Amino acid sequence: MSESGNLGWSVAALLLSLIALAPLIAIAVIAFQSSGDAWPHLIDNVLPGAVRRTVGLMLGVGLLTLIIGTGTAWLVTMYRFPGRRYFQWLLLLPMAMPTYIIAYCYLELFDYSGMVQTGMRGLFGWRNAQDYWFPDIRSLSGAIFVMSAVLYPYVYITARASFIAQSVCVIEASRTLGRSASETFWQIALPLARPALAAGVALALMETLNDIGAVEFFGVRTLTVAVYDTWLDRGSLAGASQIACVMLAFVFALLLIERALRAGRRFHHTTGKYRDLPEDKLTGMRGILAVLACVLPLIVGFVLPAGVLVDDAIAHVSAGLSPAFWQAALHSLLLAFAAAVLAVAFAVVLAYGRRQTRSKLVRGASLVPAISYAIPGTVLAIGLLIPLAGLDNSIDGVMRSLFGVSTGLLFSGTAFAIVLAYTIRFLAASLGAVEAGLSKISKNIDAAGRTLGATVSDMLWTVHLPLLRPALGAAAMLVFVDSMKELPATLLLRPFNFDTLSTQVFTLASLYRYEEAGLSALTIVLVSLAPVLLLHGIIARSRPGASASRPSGARSRPEWALRIS
Repeated sequence: MSESGNLGWSVAALLLSLIALAPLIAIAVIAFQSSGDAWPHLIDNVLPGAVRRTVGLMLGVGLLTLIIGTGTAWLVTMYRFPGRRYFQWLLLLPMAMPTYIIAYCYLELFDYSGMVQTGMRGLFGWRNAQDYWFPDIRSLSGAIFVMSAVLYPYVYITARASFIAQSVCVIEASRTLGRSASETFWQIALPLARPALAAGVALALMETLNDIGAVEFFGVRTLTVAVYDTWLDRGSLAGASQIACVMLAFVFALLLIERALRAGRRFHHTTGKYRDLPEDKLTGMRGILAVLACVLPLIVGFVLPAGVLVDDAIAHVSAGLSPAFWQAALHSLLLAFAAAVLAVAFAVVLAYGRRQTRSKLVRGASLVPAISYAIPGTVLAIGLLIPLAGLDNSIDGVMRSLFGVSTGLLFSGTAFAIVLAYTIRFLAASLGAVEAGLSKISKNIDAAGRTLGATVSDMLWTVHLPLLRPALGAAAMLVFVDSMKELPATLLLRPFNFDTLSTQVFTLASLYRYEEAGLSALTIVLVSLAPVLLLHGIIARSRPGASASRPSGARSRPEWALRIS
């Protein structure tokens, strides 16, 4: 019974891994199909420029997020200056601002018809753009600047976690040997943090590659936009799949580069941190500069766009609270809730199946969903469309032959496709939270339960799940919020006349109706603040939690569970 239980969990984990892998397999199959004259046209006229702009955007965002994220993390970790304790968590706030929302906010501020240029023309009497010079926000440099303002927290988080974990002995030894604080940073702390910085930059670049809203608003025709246009405008799914393969090459290159930067060298941390890291106090002009270095990213990445959203929402509250808003909000909530439940269920099966077996196949397959976050939403949408459409056609054919009834589209072209896309896309976040929770539960508990006659499933339902409640809640919240913000997959998979808050914002902003999009965008940002605050608590918490504490409701458990608790 024990072996059959393990076998069942192993098979379930393999099946879910296959579901997560299916979109990539489908894309590869579709890409080998003929696209007619689409592929030669794409090679000659679309791909060179799209690749060049994508590479330029990623290089710019990577460099700027690295500088901002690393610099602010070092300041709040190693120095004391006015407001430092508040900047530690305030610098995370831009994470709540999706790239497509901050893009339309900055267009409303700095575009030719925006508030800043309109005010300048009224103040100085200028009549048109020929009378003055103003940087063009609708450009590659504008996209780099704006996207970096909300993506730098990925580097800030990993850099700060690395700086906090670095041994006080190494830092003090460097200072004792005569190195200044800046020399210690460049020669000791930065090399030690290289793996963390590589991971943070890789995450920021994956978000950059996935974005479709900001680059569309700024007129930067990246590979993501090329996939969208090729599929919907040219009607060539094969051509879109071939561009998607190029995007996947970027994804795997990022993953390989990130792994290479973490491998090949040993990054030594002495065991145990005996006391807090030494902190230098910054006063006078140095303190002012430190405050400015932390304030500027916060203003650019959160305060300014949040002010625009609040102003739009208040000024157009009656128009914003239209039936279309409530319907889009309901769609977003239902889709995000369904995706959160499904992603957590998938994660539990994958993590628990891996825990209960020594099979290299199962353990290897369970790592497949871990790369799902790296798959851009446009690529995932294409990869899901064909398998789901094939399943619909098969069901429809069977029903026609047996009962003479057409079932139509049951999976593709329905909300189910969006939920499945969200689940696969954000399964990595859910799986990471569940595996982290399981890792804190000693396997001795499993052994004791099995000795007392409990099956694998009994242990999961009666012992592990109650202990995993905090991890499951965190996983569900992360998937829920990410699903609320997701735009590319939703745009490509949504049924006709079906809007979510994210697609409503994109549509209204594309029509230059910025003010009407304010309430929908503000709702997304407010919902997105929840995991940001949770993340701050995780980083700030230095004392490990009592993850193996006895859960409430123990009296209702069977005798074997009570005996091992």
